[in-house]
Amino acid sequence: MVEREVLLTPEGLSKLERELEELKTVRRREVAARIKQAIEFGDISENSEYDDAKNEQAFIEGRIVTLEKMLRNARVIDEDEVDTSVVAVGLKVKLKDLELGDEFEYTLVGSAEADPASARISNESPVGRAIMGQKVGAVVEVLAPVGTLKYQIVEITR
Repeated sequence: MVEREVLLTPEGLSKLERELEELKTVRRREVAARIKQAIEFGDISENSEYDDAKNEQAFIEGRIVTLEKMLRNARVIDEDEVDTSVVAVGLKVKLKDLELGDEFEYTLVGSAEADPASARISNESPVGRAIMGQKVGAVVEVLAPVGTLKYQIVEITR
C-alpha cells in the first residue's frame, strides 16, 4: 500500500515531533506505572483501573504509530519559498462571502495540522480544495450541506 504524503508547515512538524516525544517518554511511563499499580490490587479480571490503563496504553501506542508514519511521510513546506500569487499550503487567504459580504482569513495547511477553530483549514477540505491554485480576485464555489457557497479571494499572504 502506498503511503500518503503528509504536508506540514515547520510549525506543524515541530508540534508533531513534540507530541511524539511526550508520548514516548512521559505518557508511556505514566501508563506503565498505572498498570503496575492496578496489578498490585490483585485480581485483574474485574479491575476497572487495570482496564482503563490498558485502554489508555493501547491509545498511546496507536497514536505513536500514527505520528511516526506521518513524520516518515512528511513533506515540510518552506513558507518563504511559496509563491504568494496563487493559493498554496502554508499561505494565509482572505475570503469574502459573496452572499453575506463577510470577510474572513484562513491559513491553508495539510490535513495533519487542520484546526478550523484556529482558522487553519486543510487543503483537502471543501473550501481548501476550491481555493488551491487560485489567484486574487477569483470566485470559487464550494458545495456545502446548506447549498453552494460563493467566495472571492481577496488577499493571499505569508
